[in-house]
Amino acid sequence: MSSTSNSPTVLDRRSAFPVESVRAQFPALHQKPAFIFFDNAAGAQVPQIVLDAVNQHLVERNVQRGGRYRHSREVDATIARARESVGVFLNARDPSEIAFGMNATSFIRIVSLAIGQTLQERNEIIVTDMDHEANVSAWLALPRAGAKFLSWKMRDDGNLHPEDLTPLLSSKTRLVACTVASNALGSIVDVAAAAKLVHEAGGEIFLDCVHYGPHAVMDIQAFDCDYLVCSGYKIFSPHMGFLWGRRKLLEKLPTFREDFIPDEPPGKIEAGTFIYENVAGMDAAVSYLENVGKTLGTSERASQATSKRANLVRAMTAIRSYEESLSLELLRILRECGATIYGVREDHRVR
Repeated sequence: MSSTSNSPTVLDRRSAFPVESVRAQFPALHQKPAFIFFDNAAGAQVPQIVLDAVNQHLVERNVQRGGRYRHSREVDATIARARESVGVFLNARDPSEIAFGMNATSFIRIVSLAIGQTLQERNEIIVTDMDHEANVSAWLALPRAGAKFLSWKMRDDGNLHPEDLTPLLSSKTRLVACTVASNALGSIVDVAAAAKLVHEAGGEIFLDCVHYGPHAVMDIQAFDCDYLVCSGYKIFSPHMGFLWGRRKLLEKLPTFREDFIPDEPPGKIEAGTFIYENVAGMDAAVSYLENVGKTLGTSERASQATSKRANLVRAMTAIRSYEESLSLELLRILRECGATIYGVREDHRVR
């Protein structure tokens, strides 16, 4: 892949993305004086459709879920709709496998503490040196539960290679915790190949999709993972996070709960009140991406798929392509300045 700024491929991708109409949907980008936002680790700005959803929820149905009166039933409907939306976004088979909460870190803690209570002969947990601390320390906190730890290490190219995982796997492997993309280098891990190896060994794989999620298509069926966490606020929602897990595994997890909370997913993972207006915002964020996909698909043949999933895939594919065109230009300039570039080659990382 060429990194030359005047490459037709780069220019075509940049011009094909409707960046001006996208920018128009984000109020934060039109403040006076201008607000220049580079802190992408803190999350993304939100489009108007998300602000409207949050505001509508707080004004019209700022009540608890689970009641018999209309406003409470509307909260239940909002949450159910958001599960459906995020389920489609992830290509999940069952919306009841989607749980909402504060952030990805809290979900990693919830699942790690639960798995720590189930360790028996299979007590080895594999972590990586490429992951965010959140997906390492939560697992390393389990030695009192009998956990043993192994490390899947990056190579000099700044990526994890599934073949390096093979010698670490055994009949004692309980779980492999790894990222889908590095939060530091952007390196994309072949998690589907890793999942195949882990499952052949009888273990499970837990994926941190926080950095990958805003930049490319998430597909839990293609990843073939067992758990996945992501932060919605990196993907245009207010501050919140979500967890996906195979239902049969979530049913077995011994989570902390009260008597009034059903001991089944997703409720058992969501003990207590979470921020319903932010869940409404997450549903709206998925709608925003779906609308981007619809806009990009208007020039395509009418016979092509126009399902919600198809529009989301189209949007995320276009976003990744556009971001890559910007990244290639940045890398070109950095190389001309004599900068040292770390990480894998351009088409194997997210931005």
